Amino acid sequence: MSNKESTVSTQGSAAGALRLKPLPAIIFGSRWLQLPLYLGLIVAQGVYVILFLKELWHLITHAVSFNEQQIMLVVLGLIDVVMISNLLVMVIVGGYETFVSRLRLHNHPDQPEWLSHVNASVLKIKLAMAIIGISSIHLLRTFIEAGNVGDPERTSYTVTGIVLQTVIHTVFILSALGIAFIDRLSQPPAPQAPVM
Repeated sequence: MSNKESTVSTQGSAAGALRLKPLPAIIFGSRWLQLPLYLGLIVAQGVYVILFLKELWHLITHAVSFNEQQIMLVVLGLIDVVMISNLLVMVIVGGYETFVSRLRLHNHPDQPEWLSHVNASVLKIKLAMAIIGISSIHLLRTFIEAGNVGDPERTSYTVTGIVLQTVIHTVFILSALGIAFIDRLSQPPAPQAPVM
């Protein structure tokens, strides 16, 4: 058999391997139904950019009249928007790569470092950590305003609300630890080097 015949035979068998029966093809192709969801998240990220610019403009125009606490609260709000936007990027890029189709970013200079080893487990842990970060920012903002509890003109927070936010944040942390622990249990143990 010549090289040309071998190549044609290999291409033919590869094309045959890519063809699926109708039902599996429909089931496998249904992953493309997620595409509008990821495109919608991109639109949502655009809305967050507008919100960020609005809050930044608010900070700039009131920089002289705001006290330190007010500036800190606005800056924490900006950080919150950035962290939520980072979460959106992780879901959009990681989710699309994991569940819809490969992005084929190999050797691209801007390829996220974490994308090369992303899978459903890694994505879950990264999302859990991002949610904890966002929750931490919200809790920090609450703690900054905690001194005004009891004065409805200066804050809308109550002692019960602060306690509940703290409990919810703790549940997020415990959930992330649980996800990481279960993921570690599901991984095969790494081979150990022999002791000399």
